[in-house]
Amino acid sequence: MTHLANYFPITDPTLIFFVVLLIILFAPIIMGKLRIPHIIGMVLAGVLIGKYGLNILERDSSFELFGKVGVYYIMFLAALEMDMQGLKSNKYRFLFFGLLTFGIPFILMMMTGMGLLGYSSDVALLLSCIMASNTLIAYPIVSRYGLQKKPSVTLSVGSSMLSLLLSLITLAAIVASHNGGGSWGFWLVFVLKFAAYCAAMILVIPRLCRWFLRQYSDAVMQFIFVLAIVFMSAACSEAVGVEGIFGAFLSGLILNRYIPPVSPLMNRLEFIGNALFIPYFLIGVGMLINIRLLFEGGNILWVVFCIVTFGTLGKAVAAYVSCVLFRLPPSSGHMMFGLTSAHAAGAIAMVLVGMRLQMPDGRFMVDDQILNAVVIMILFTCVISSVITESSARGIVLRDKEIPQNDSTGDDEKILIPVKYPEFADQLVNMAILMRNPKLNRGLVALNVVYDDKDMQLNLEKGQRLLNHLSKLSVSADVKMQTQVRVAANIANGIKHAFKEFRASEILIGMHQHKEVSQKFWGQFHQSLFNGLSRQIMMARFAQPLNTIRRIQVAVPSRAQYEPGFYRWLERLSRIAANLECRIQFHARRDTLALIHEFITNRHPGVRADYQSMEHWNELPRLASTIAEDHLFVVVAARKGTVSYKNALEQLPEEIRKHFTGKSILIIFPDQHGDMMDEMTFAQPQHTEENSAYELILGWLQKFRH
Repeated sequence: MTHLANYFPITDPTLIFFVVLLIILFAPIIMGKLRIPHIIGMVLAGVLIGKYGLNILERDSSFELFGKVGVYYIMFLAALEMDMQGLKSNKYRFLFFGLLTFGIPFILMMMTGMGLLGYSSDVALLLSCIMASNTLIAYPIVSRYGLQKKPSVTLSVGSSMLSLLLSLITLAAIVASHNGGGSWGFWLVFVLKFAAYCAAMILVIPRLCRWFLRQYSDAVMQFIFVLAIVFMSAACSEAVGVEGIFGAFLSGLILNRYIPPVSPLMNRLEFIGNALFIPYFLIGVGMLINIRLLFEGGNILWVVFCIVTFGTLGKAVAAYVSCVLFRLPPSSGHMMFGLTSAHAAGAIAMVLVGMRLQMPDGRFMVDDQILNAVVIMILFTCVISSVITESSARGIVLRDKEIPQNDSTGDDEKILIPVKYPEFADQLVNMAILMRNPKLNRGLVALNVVYDDKDMQLNLEKGQRLLNHLSKLSVSADVKMQTQVRVAANIANGIKHAFKEFRASEILIGMHQHKEVSQKFWGQFHQSLFNGLSRQIMMARFAQPLNTIRRIQVAVPSRAQYEPGFYRWLERLSRIAANLECRIQFHARRDTLALIHEFITNRHPGVRADYQSMEHWNELPRLASTIAEDHLFVVVAARKGTVSYKNALEQLPEEIRKHFTGKSILIIFPDQHGDMMDEMTFAQPQHTEENSAYELILGWLQKFRH
């Protein structure tokens, strides 16, 4: 312990890789608690362990190698995930908006860099390239709201591609001028080489790709082939005097049509990049940052203010001018600004290029001050982009009033029932039988997932016995049932995979009640389940048999009618009420109640329904006093980032513990757009935390005050 500092920085390759893996593992968990973008989290982790932080690791050759691979991977995936077909229908608009969202920030930053910051023209030009491009860091928010086809979104995606392409071309010109001078002859040769390179890649790569993919179907060979193409393109671009990141981006654009977004090959490319290469690169970037400059005075805060303000202002002007000229609603302008205002991977890639370019006086183009300022700028713009995109997405949904069609009784009904505890399993099956549509004659699916551990064989036998019992129960009601016992290292993942294999429409699962297993309200895996699946999930807790239920009381949040799964849960509850011949009472806002009343009247006229106005969600405790022991209390919840989500839902676990103990409860998370299980981006990982660190600190302070 006395000479602990002698062991640092760590130089052993095995320990270096181990520490990096620990960071990749725990940084998303910690950043999720702090609600900080995970890209920034990896960079901050690099700052902490680097020589300007705690000096835990030395930036050895592995960071150079993986850093190079990581930056190419970022640019390659950015191009590979572009929706090329969606751009063709609005090509003139997207060209105009793309030129505008590139040109205005470029000019503003050029003037700011040379005028307010006093940088040379070369440094100002590099900053202009960084701020003129953007990263679609907030695009997963758009996917959650199902707005991918909106004109404002397709225009933003297309313009992002164009602005990044123009920025990379400008960056290539900066690099080439530093390497070879600026004479007319040099530029003529450069343009010819650049054009020949692009033409060769466009002609050769598609033919080579078609031939290889037809000849070889082995997954590993296809993956290695694609990586080889990426690095061949990057190497060739460097050979003609262009930075390698342009070559990686170009190869992604060319391969875009040959690698479908839902293909196994795309999954493998994203997995290895997001799991290893990109995090390794981001940690390496953080290790270059001298955080001590922030505390040594200077004008770094002035630099951050200028590039954030004027760079973001340029993006805003471009978005709102285009919105007015295209005659789009104001909320579309907010969406265009939100999506195009963030900077992340591309900015880091470009600033690292500047760190290798030497000025005539011997200094590097990008010093520690500019590097730190760019990283802080990324944090600010990611927050700005996420907030504005979230707000505009809600605005567009409410503006267009896109209430889902009343088609919930379609033929996709297939209820999956994960079971573990025999004391609750019968009730779950009974509830599923009550809510199914007998006209479709669809069977149920009962699932038991066991851990792959030393007790696996014993638990498999217990699970099979339980499922056999449930099959008999189902057959006695003349309902078919499929059963499966499966082994998984993670229960939530086992349920998700079974859900897809059986092509289920929704999940009915028991609410967590075993405190000896987990003290959390949602248990060990329930939250992972409803955050990882976009389909309807119903969590039930039974205080008494279903056939003794006398009334169903339903609390519905405002704007619930705009969710895609609105009519699905309404249909399920209507069937339960009809089969139990009990009264059902809905508590919601008047506009929501009007649609519920219309549905019940037209589809289930025999159901005895009451409608009670509930203007605010904070009326839930008052509602608790009306819930008797023979009532079923139903809460229609919402996932974070959806149109009906409200901050008050964060307190739902505490409200249920406090006011609804000993009552029968059903919590419903309705259908959402998209398939969250298939999303795999480093910006939007699947892991989410139940509570943020700020909420925990606030809770501690309140307890301390009392």
